[in-house]
Amino acid sequence: MEPRRVVITGVGIVSPVGNDKESAWAAICEGRSGIRPIESFDASGFEVRIAGEVWDFDPLQWGTRREMRRMDRFAQFAVAASGQALAESRLLEDGFDPRRVGVYVGTGIGGLHEIESQHLRLLNSGPRRVSPLMIPKLMTNAASGQVSIRYGFQGPSMAVSSACASGSNAIGEAFDSIRNRVVDVQVCGGTEAAVTPMGVAGFMQLKALSTRNDEPEKASRPFEKDRDGFVMAEGAGILVLEALERAKQRGAPILAEVAGYGSSSDAFHMTLPEQKGKGAVLAMRNVLADAGMRPEEISYINAHGTGTPAGDDIEAKAICEMFGEHARKLATSSSKSIFGHLLGASGAVESVVCVWAIQDDICPPTINLDEVDPECSGLNLVPHVSQRRPVNAVMNNSFGFGGHNVGLIFKKYAE
Repeated sequence: MEPRRVVITGVGIVSPVGNDKESAWAAICEGRSGIRPIESFDASGFEVRIAGEVWDFDPLQWGTRREMRRMDRFAQFAVAASGQALAESRLLEDGFDPRRVGVYVGTGIGGLHEIESQHLRLLNSGPRRVSPLMIPKLMTNAASGQVSIRYGFQGPSMAVSSACASGSNAIGEAFDSIRNRVVDVQVCGGTEAAVTPMGVAGFMQLKALSTRNDEPEKASRPFEKDRDGFVMAEGAGILVLEALERAKQRGAPILAEVAGYGSSSDAFHMTLPEQKGKGAVLAMRNVLADAGMRPEEISYINAHGTGTPAGDDIEAKAICEMFGEHARKLATSSSKSIFGHLLGASGAVESVVCVWAIQDDICPPTINLDEVDPECSGLNLVPHVSQRRPVNAVMNNSFGFGGHNVGLIFKKYAE
């Protein structure tokens, strides 16, 4: 039996630059940074005092006070982004078989807010003051569980956790489950809310974060010669994936098609990428093979591009190796320059960006790219300003601690 075609009928976003398409996409296309001094806790004693926080999020837009009290911030983000995506897809109003709808939501860390707050309770007031809601709030599967419960989706529901590749892995696995007829619809993506004292301190001690505290909007500098680390961020990206025949039958909006999914492992180091980029090349080769596409058919790459000295040059060289002469012709940019690194949610939020790029034929910029690192040369990195050009097919790269590499390809839908 032939694998089914899979299309995207809705997307949702919660991000440092906006919590809907109108605000977020405008900021991304215009290159407006969402990085600011941390406001959610007192970071004055930290070497790193900046992040991409979600500044204007109101969870009560998406549920009652009682419901939201039972969710960690990362799960609240997932519920909000899912609500947006489902509204755009019109799935709820058109009707669905609950047994044929799944929920795959990735996260790298899970309920870190809850872990920290309850640990303080334990230390200050003893074990009897620890909340009975702690465990169901901090579990990595709380986001997928909450979305499934809220909408009555009875298909497979799970958390996918592969560090900063989590969101992309979740989308890829959801894609597989539809084309292989396990379900007809998937609500999938990633969510993260790790801008906390412990989260920032942990990455700070790894020496992974930028310390450009006096210029927060210029701190995230992928592929730049003067880059000094990534900027932590939070948020969620959710996509509604659907079997093509079902989407057409109900007259759903078709935003783009999912063309391929590929992954690999570096098998090298827990925090460093394999130094020659072999794992990244393999993931890109695998996703192209899965999509049945040639490198020359890719219009735009949304790079992982974190702004770390150890990662960007390896990715740039891997893209050059994979795409050859075409690497100079396609556009490659890093959305993390604008909203920072959303960890387990990054690949999902960037997948939303890829869908919008396809819809509007716009390649968003890599901001703060004043001088390209010579080790990252040979690419059109879309410095500073968006480029209007045909965007027929997009590759989204995601790489995570532990050596996880994921590639997704999205393309314009055509009969």
